[in-house]
Amino acid sequence: MSASPATTYVSCTVEDGIARVVLDRPDKLNALTLDTLEDLIRVARWLRHDRSLRAVILSGAGDSFCAGLDFGTVLKKPGRVARALVPSPFRGTNTFQEACWAWRRLPVPVIAAVHGHCYGGGLQIALAADFRFTTPDARWSVLEGKWGLIPDMSGVRSISELVGLDVAKRLAMTAEIVSGKEALDLGLVTGVDADPVAAAESLVAEIKAKSPDAVAAAKRLFDGAQTSSARRTFARERIEQVVLLATRNTRIARESAFAKIAPTFGPRSH
Repeated sequence: MSASPATTYVSCTVEDGIARVVLDRPDKLNALTLDTLEDLIRVARWLRHDRSLRAVILSGAGDSFCAGLDFGTVLKKPGRVARALVPSPFRGTNTFQEACWAWRRLPVPVIAAVHGHCYGGGLQIALAADFRFTTPDARWSVLEGKWGLIPDMSGVRSISELVGLDVAKRLAMTAEIVSGKEALDLGLVTGVDADPVAAAESLVAEIKAKSPDAVAAAKRLFDGAQTSSARRTFARERIEQVVLLATRNTRIARESAFAKIAPTFGPRSH
């Protein structure tokens, strides 16, 4: 795989099939700039082409995961903001939305490890992950409401998928701040742990023991089921299963299970 793309505020290292992506502007609590958003998109697209990739752990450097959008920096460039608000005709997302949704497009599990602040755009990035682990004292908020705005970085979709509509509306309308433990109770997060990165690594270890093709198919199916009819979902299940039955990794999984040995999988088929 080619060298990781040049970035300003996002670092990425890949080792043993695991990408560690870090929001890296700790002096500003990893508040989002337009450069950060473009970095996130660039890194996600680069990772998408790596068939040996098994998972992504997304975290923040310093004292916080992400304190949301850095209005003071972003609004200094209104022309660039205007361009960033225009959606791509092919993807259907603008720069703000794609910085989150690009992680949904990855064919591997993305796990957010959250500590400190998880506000506004930062919360929407975390919700774009497949799983979220948080410290109990982390602070979560759909903070856009404080500024007279709405969550417009794919957050309306993500929040609605995870919690009831009444809870989603309350979070957006009040901008209330909840702890990591309260976020778990609401259904925003997967688990609470004093060391969310370690919790993410533990889940990755479990996932790596399974076929990368089956994991990718499961992600596609469950994400697609949110907007598909039952009939369409059943058809997609059948297609995915037929393809899986013909892949080398499925054969490895089956033979390893019968032999009661740990499997050694090859790259993802696609």
